[in-house]
Amino acid sequence: MSTLSHHPAARRILSVAETQAADQAAIAAGTPGMVLMERAGASVANAIVERFSVRTVHVLCGPGNNGGDGYVIARLLKEKGWPVEVLALKPPATADARDAAALWDGATRPLAGAGTAELYVDAMFGAGLSGPLTGEAAAAALRLSETPDRVIAVDVPSGVPGDTGEPNGPAVIAGLTVTFHSKKPCHVLEPGKARSGEVVVADIGLGDTPGALHENTPELWGSRFPWPAIDSHKHARGRLVVISGEPWSTGAARLAARGGLRIGAGLVTLLSHPESLQVNAAHLEAVMLRPFETELELEQACADVDAAIIGPAAGVTETTLVNLLALARTGAALVIDADAITVFRDDPGELFSVLDRDDVLTPHPGEFERLFPGLLGRAPERISAARQAAALAGAVVLLKGADTVIAAPDGRAAVNVNGAPWLATAGSGDVLAGFIGGLMAQGMESFEAACAGAWIHAEAAANFGPGLIAEDLPGLAPAVLSQLWLER
Repeated sequence: MSTLSHHPAARRILSVAETQAADQAAIAAGTPGMVLMERAGASVANAIVERFSVRTVHVLCGPGNNGGDGYVIARLLKEKGWPVEVLALKPPATADARDAAALWDGATRPLAGAGTAELYVDAMFGAGLSGPLTGEAAAAALRLSETPDRVIAVDVPSGVPGDTGEPNGPAVIAGLTVTFHSKKPCHVLEPGKARSGEVVVADIGLGDTPGALHENTPELWGSRFPWPAIDSHKHARGRLVVISGEPWSTGAARLAARGGLRIGAGLVTLLSHPESLQVNAAHLEAVMLRPFETELELEQACADVDAAIIGPAAGVTETTLVNLLALARTGAALVIDADAITVFRDDPGELFSVLDRDDVLTPHPGEFERLFPGLLGRAPERISAARQAAALAGAVVLLKGADTVIAAPDGRAAVNVNGAPWLATAGSGDVLAGFIGGLMAQGMESFEAACAGAWIHAEAAANFGPGLIAEDLPGLAPAVLSQLWLER
């Protein structure tokens, strides 16, 4: 039985090169490559037996070590009484793959012209494939993608590059992927994530491998979550302010404020121009209200706050720009969202000059492009883009999407893996800003606060499901928090 890891090291995401280095280190330390191949094959075979009843299986084997894993899988399934055939793309080309093939005593046929089976194991190519699939491999990938629920991929779906998840030609779509030691970027970045199906991480004995990229799960930040002490009071739990927009666009700031309050900030104040005060007062209870008219009044009002949110429906105006600069002078940790990002599109450097590592930028891809022109297109994938952006800005960057990436200026990064489609609704990002700001106000470090806020946000949406609107989200946070409290 394979060991599925749940400790923090298992949540690391390693590049192809990092994984290959871990393999080589294990071999250099005395574990033969064939032993690692046997462990990998056993992990896949066990995952299949756990999920399916006995049925006909075709194992598609490529020429490299991924194909070698396939020969082990075929042998072990046959030993368990499963009807198995190997469909070979090419003869084995590595020593370990040849040794694995030599131990296979069942039927072997060419991949070309293969018949049908009830289950397919894709062991054609692993994560290190750099070029597109061609010829019979490409044709097989297209055939397998028609029935992904019957496909188990070994390491990665063939044709999906391990470091980017972005195929440059035909690629397999699998219902289950069994990978080894850790996930790779392709398992968490779209479209590779969707092509991988359920991803099982099998421990094959490579030990702990350092890395700065993680899945965003509570294992990453749970020990630093700012739970209140028995003697906590509202001021000790953090003072958060949110800057309101004009009278006709105040709802976004209220969503952020409610989010901050629900996530645990002890005192949340909505600051607005006097014209917006009455509108906000008609909709709020526990959130406090305070007027301001000038950036100087704003700076004075925020002199003692712990965190501030600016941007949700604030308006792409000179007023928003000078208000942000005023907040930056207070020393409060900032969450900068939406309009407060866009207002600096002509001079991102002006924004970067006032940020520090305690601040968080929360752009969607369009807003990201305004601050970091061309970076998403130049970077090999979203993780690299977010890391470069965080280094340029000197602040935490949360790049929104189905595969939200959170990056810190020091190179740490995490990818959200619990994204929910129900978050595609107006105002959900405003609540996310509130969650992050509320955690920062309580003293949680900004990178961890951004990670925790994104995870809780997605978990709340997933728990609710269809019909979600942004107004629901603050009220859904307590159930998620209660579960975290029980599991702490």
